Amino acid sequence: MAELLDKQELHNLAMNIVGKDLEEQGFEFLGVNSQLKRNPQFVALRDKKLHFVIVRAVSYPEDANDYDPFFMNEIKQHADKFNAKTFYAGVGLGSADDYGKPVEKGTSYTVIYNGLQVIK
Repeated sequence: MAELLDKQELHNLAMNIVGKDLEEQGFEFLGVNSQLKRNPQFVALRDKKLHFVIVRAVSYPEDANDYDPFFMNEIKQHADKFNAKTFYAGVGLGSADDYGKPVEKGTSYTVIYNGLQVIK
């Protein structure tokens, strides 16, 4: 039986997807933290403005666009101290053959990523 990606590996995959998106949008990375449970994952600069980005890898049946509003409010309060904008980036990951199945090592996968969500 194939080995599944663990939580850290799924998180790293999500970080790569979001990191590429940020680069394409012209963000300059000041800090990157890919360790699980360490927040924010990206501290980046664009147009001389600081941005905090929280990245989460989720699997079916979780919705990649849903986030914990209490937790995100805590992050936003922290970001506000630095006059930074706060974003949530949820990345849904599943098997390419069946999104409802987990990602196996060495196999293709499906990504559901709708970009950055502004936390207000």
